[in-house]
Amino acid sequence: MSTIKGIHHVSMKTCNKDEYNKVLDFYGNILGLKIAGKWDGGILFDAGNGLIEFFTNGIEPLEKGVIRHFSLAVDDVDEMVAKVVEHGYEVFMGPKDIVIPAEQPIRARMAFCHGPLGEEIEFFKEII
Repeated sequence: MSTIKGIHHVSMKTCNKDEYNKVLDFYGNILGLKIAGKWDGGILFDAGNGLIEFFTNGIEPLEKGVIRHFSLAVDDVDEMVAKVVEHGYEVFMGPKDIVIPAEQPIRARMAFCHGPLGEEIEFFKEII
């Protein structure tokens, strides 16, 4: 019997060279993710406990999918927000402290921005 061990990667597509270059800059330079693999037609960024994959064969225009957002665990939410704002990206929900009312409440600080393809990215820091 198979067991799920975690999320291996999230995948998106770029539609042109300009989008691909923005992805390289945003994920590699601004967020500081290392490249885990690169090939003709795609790239993988190492997000610590999973990968973010981009293919270069998207057809314009790409429609928004059913996934609402993906969340990146970070050491400092406010620092990440400052980096993306400094580079002209929209933060549509600024840093705030939250409590997820689970059986064992989860306290966290979070914020949301749009990435270079319009993807919604959450920066999430669990407060212990």
